[in-house]
Order: sequence, then structure tokens, then C-alpha cells
Amino acid sequence: MIKRALVFQHMDDEPPGLYGEFLEAEGATLDIVMLHRGEVIPALGDYDFLLVMGGAMDVWETDAHPWLNGEIMAIAEWTKDRNRPFFGVCLGLQLLTIAMGGEVGKARAQEVGIGDVALTAQGRRHAMTRDLRRTMKVMQWHHAEVTRVPKGADVLASSPVTAVQIMSAGPNILATQFHGELTPALVARWANIPQYVQWLEEANGEGAYERVKADFAANATAIRAMSLTLFNGLTEAQRERVAA
Repeated sequence: MIKRALVFQHMDDEPPGLYGEFLEAEGATLDIVMLHRGEVIPALGDYDFLLVMGGAMDVWETDAHPWLNGEIMAIAEWTKDRNRPFFGVCLGLQLLTIAMGGEVGKARAQEVGIGDVALTAQGRRHAMTRDLRRTMKVMQWHHAEVTRVPKGADVLASSPVTAVQIMSAGPNILATQFHGELTPALVARWANIPQYVQWLEEANGEGAYERVKADFAANATAIRAMSLTLFNGLTEAQRERVAA
């Protein structure tokens, strides 16, 4: 049972979303640390689950965002020393990769908007992803990618553009490059964030926000089901491990 979950948030408008809802439905209390505001990471020992969200910054921008160094150290402690359940989203996947000894770099091509990801052969067999559809529509928003997978990690899904879309590292650690946390309400908030609209139009042309919002609305139910399946894959693996 998840009693206390720790959340690392990097931007005001990148909240836990669906994954926060799923954790609260499990009975968990969420402690959200707003790292970009200078909030301090608490001692990790009191937590059962770590959720690391996305953000516009890159893992190598430690001069502009020095708190990234402490976050990477905390993720390394969590995954390597404590080996407790971890879920990462977008930047969260990339920070996990660095913390575990892998590499992240500029993407060959950025992915922004709704796109397809497909399970790898290993993903179709893996306990945390085998209940997913083989091909899924997801929301993408990234211009960096995992360029070297950490030792001991497995790639469970890929897209035509990005090799690492879902990554696991044992039964407790799961992360996605895409944004499975989003809800229609969160996407609707982007209309009030000029920078987000500008980024979308730079990537996909004038009127991109309205097109992306419509695409998301058409796929929101399927995305929610996919995200819940991912979350359950991680938490059920943990429950089975404890029971054994």
C-alpha cells in the first residue's frame, strides 16, 4: 500500500495530473516539492513512492537550474539505494537515465503533439506493459531524448522518432518519454500560457494549439486508460513483490 508519495515538480503548469489522481485513489498522501521555486527535497526515508514530472529545462542545464544536481542525487538514492517504486514523466525519464548512469542528448527530431508509440517485443512480454495495446496514441512534448540506456534498464516502447518511450529498471522503476499525466483540463490551461502556445506554433505552425487540443480531446479517454494501466503495472508489481 502506498501511504506517502513524494512528487518532484519543475514548473507550475506541469502538475501530477492523472498520476496524482491515481495515487490519491490508492490512499496516498502527496507531498509536492516545487524544485523550480527553491523548495528543499525532504529526507526520502518516509516515502513509499516517487513521482518525477516533466519540465522545459534539460538535464544538462545545471548552471541555469542548479537544483537539478540535488534532484539527480535524490533519484539515484531512491532507485539505487532504496529501490522503491518510481515513476518518471518526460524530464523525469531523462533525470532517471542520468541518475542511473545513462546518457541524454538533443533529440534527432522533436516530437510535439499526439503521436504513436509501439511496444517493443520485450514490452509485449513485460509484466508492467503487457496489458497495454501494442500501438498507442500519446501526447509528446520533448526535444531531448535518451541516447544511452542505463545498464540494467529495458526499453519497453518506442516511436518512429524516439527509441526510448517507455523504460523500466527492475520491478519498481518505470518512466515514459511521453506525457501520460495530462487531462483535458490541463491541456485547456495552455491557452493561458503564451509560452506554451508559442512553442506549439514554432513546432507545428500557426493554429497548432487548437489542433493539438482537439487531437487530445479525441484521444483523452484512451490516454487515461493507458496511463492507468501503466500505473497499475508498476503498483501491482510492487504488491506482488511484497506478498512474495
